[in-house]
Amino acid sequence: MAKKKETVTPEEKVEKSVDNTVVYTTHENTVVVPDVTIEKKLESLYGVQLIDSKIDNIRIVRGELPLEVQDLEDAIIGMETRIGNYKMDIIAQKSAMEEQQNNIKEAEILMKKYDDQRMNVRNNREYDSLTKEIEYQSLDIQLSNKKIADAEKEVEKLTQNIEIVTKNLAKEREDLAIKKSELENIVIETENEEKILLQLLEEHKQFIEERLLAAYTKIRKTVRNGLAVVSIERDACAGCFNKIPPQRQLDIKIHKKIIVCESCGRILVDNDIASEVQNKIDEELTKKEAE
Repeated sequence: MAKKKETVTPEEKVEKSVDNTVVYTTHENTVVVPDVTIEKKLESLYGVQLIDSKIDNIRIVRGELPLEVQDLEDAIIGMETRIGNYKMDIIAQKSAMEEQQNNIKEAEILMKKYDDQRMNVRNNREYDSLTKEIEYQSLDIQLSNKKIADAEKEVEKLTQNIEIVTKNLAKEREDLAIKKSELENIVIETENEEKILLQLLEEHKQFIEERLLAAYTKIRKTVRNGLAVVSIERDACAGCFNKIPPQRQLDIKIHKKIIVCESCGRILVDNDIASEVQNKIDEELTKKEAE
């Protein structure tokens, strides 16, 4: 039997019974919405859940490798920056040493000049004044030598730091190469499977309106194991394992409305839908993998 289609004109909002598709308000274009039964929506929702769970498992197999690779890359950048800063500090220290050496040369020239002048002084006051200048220049030379010695120690320390960080950097680069290789191998192994699953996911989503998909996504984000749609197992919700009253189980089996668990808020489907959709998903995967 061909699916009926309804047209929603601009500025119009139509609310339908649980057996029909929800039609949303639109302000611009005409929207054609297929008439999908609640049973079909439940099947599609459970199919989306099964596929999402398989995708989750693939990403669990990849584990923390993508984050570890990112952390190693960030650490390597940090080490390279640190080495660069150390090298800049060494250049600055050497420049300071050169400046102090120039100060020593200038002081020595002045000392010789003042010493020569002492030979031609006219009185003791001039002699004492020149002697003080020579002493001042001598102290200046001592201070410059101290600064040079301190700078040499700092350069030695910075050089040692560069050696340490360079060794650590080599180790981190080696670890990064290993982690990247592991990640690439896992991606190669799972890439095709994930691509097929994502394709199937879109095919199943087309039977679910956006509002219901948004609710499904919200539940997946809030529950611990990512299961937003679950079956009934031993008269209990397969998500939180709380008992479901017999009348509510009957309502779930007749597929007249979408029912959620009163305890955890997950969407519930009966075992018939769960079993049928599981088999269907397995067949679709087998078929697509063989193509």
